Amino acid sequence: MFITNHVLAGAIIGLAAPRRPAKVALVAVGSHLVLDAVPHWGIDDDAKFRKVAIVDGLVGLATMRAVMGAVPRGTRVAVLAGMLGAAFPDADKPALMFFGRSPFPARVDRFHQQIQRESTHGIRTEIRAALAMVLAVRVLSWLRAIAADRPGRISGEIPAR
Repeated sequence: MFITNHVLAGAIIGLAAPRRPAKVALVAVGSHLVLDAVPHWGIDDDAKFRKVAIVDGLVGLATMRAVMGAVPRGTRVAVLAGMLGAAFPDADKPALMFFGRSPFPARVDRFHQQIQRESTHGIRTEIRAALAMVLAVRVLSWLRAIAADRPGRISGEIPAR
């Protein structure tokens, strides 16, 4: 799955549980593995894959910046934890590119590789997932902002007078 989609998934998880950043990070790592098991884009041409991965990495960073500016203040720590946690399992890619080795044990790298469900036709899945997750981030951000402005209204509680 594109790193941008992992970042968006992490943002959703952070928005869902904004008061639990450590748990959000752990759940987000798990979301990475789940998304990698979904059929997604990939090719055997390393040179072409690398070009796409570099662009995606830059788009993922820009997405992190945009999300951090769009989410309510009270959610930012958890959202950042979610985005970093969701992206973390792919730290092997830039490490291999720049340093020639993965930061993870070989057993972890093998597992991560085995769960991949890549296909040249998976681009549709990537695009649909990105669009759905951008919409989810916007809606959850909006709901969190409303909840911050009107404590108790979203949860169904009646505010004290």
